[in-house]
Amino acid sequence: MSSATPGPIGATAAELDAADPLAQFRERFELPEGIYLVGNSLGALPKSARTNVNTELDRWSTLGVEGHFTGHLAWKDYHQLLTNQLAAVAGATPAEVVAMNGLTVNLHLLMVSFYQPTAERHKILIESHAFPSDHFAAESQIRQRGFDPHESLVLLTPREGEETLRTTDILAAIAEHGDELALIMLPGVQYYTGQVLPMDDIVKAGHAVGAMVGFDLAHAVGNIELSLHDWDVDFAAWCSYKYLNSGPGGVAGAFVHERHVADQELPKLIGWWGTNPATRFEMATTFDPVPTVESWQLSNAPILSMASLRASLDIIEEAGGVQALRTKSELQIEFFDRRLTETLGDRIDNITPSQMEERGCQFALRVTNGDGKRVFEELEHARVLCDWREPDVIRVAPVPLYNSFADIEQFVQILDGIVR
Repeated sequence: MSSATPGPIGATAAELDAADPLAQFRERFELPEGIYLVGNSLGALPKSARTNVNTELDRWSTLGVEGHFTGHLAWKDYHQLLTNQLAAVAGATPAEVVAMNGLTVNLHLLMVSFYQPTAERHKILIESHAFPSDHFAAESQIRQRGFDPHESLVLLTPREGEETLRTTDILAAIAEHGDELALIMLPGVQYYTGQVLPMDDIVKAGHAVGAMVGFDLAHAVGNIELSLHDWDVDFAAWCSYKYLNSGPGGVAGAFVHERHVADQELPKLIGWWGTNPATRFEMATTFDPVPTVESWQLSNAPILSMASLRASLDIIEEAGGVQALRTKSELQIEFFDRRLTETLGDRIDNITPSQMEERGCQFALRVTNGDGKRVFEELEHARVLCDWREPDVIRVAPVPLYNSFADIEQFVQILDGIVR
């Protein structure tokens, strides 16, 4: 990860905003009325997404079916317009990434390929507080292969009295179950606590015991710097409607390491859009896989969703990529930490890890008197948009592309008034 140049000790929000090289990008988004600090759930609307989507609506209107084959925006190849920028965001090669489907659909497709249980090696390692979709996906894959989740699903749990996972405990669990472990599937960033997991270490440990390793990057992509290729990750999937700002239910992404892409022995579910585009429209029924991760595609692209994602990826690239976003994010994290401590003290507990390398944009805040739900509801009433996760956490995410230091300062002041 990058290391941000620390802001002046005691600098105000106004001073930090005045020195912010990314401040101009706030104007490239349409933000709801109030203070929008929930980009970890749904990113803000890029203004250029309206232009991109309207362009495709106009092409649909004037070209009809010919839009599939006409011009540089031809729909049959539209997903490839996203490839290089997605590769940069994921730390991958262009042959390793593709925009397709939804997150959980992609996880299922990839587990068909990378979860190959045997009588001896059948376990999947996930976290005990995994996002429900991940838990459901792992459990259903185990059942589909004829195994029992009570025996084959291994749950990582924080130590008693702790909220986050220790690296030593993750690696110890991998070693403990190593001979029986078929797959490790963990988040890059944990959705509840905001903890960034040590992905590089997890991959090394998993491969050392003979397991495949995949990640759900829903809360990581566009938030922290990723190096999926260099870390030797087997597969990953992510949604794009959080930090990639593609809109509600926007098209998801998938990564498969180039080591696996050309492996024709690897089982997979196949569809028309995964076959050789040069012969696809000859309508042959012999599958000739695209020699990239695109061979995992099933169906043609959702163009309107991809059009909005293109808008956001263009802005991220113009801003200097995830490295530049992370540099600002670290300054925002430091400022937010300081202002919470100075203003609210022990009335608020931040359960996100304190070490910079273990956290992204999201703060997971707990009201120490147990009155968190009321506090959250009053934040909503004050038009401070964040979100609530049961049983007792308020999630707040300053996103560097469009949130200012002033947003953070106003949140702290409003929260202080409500908690008092």
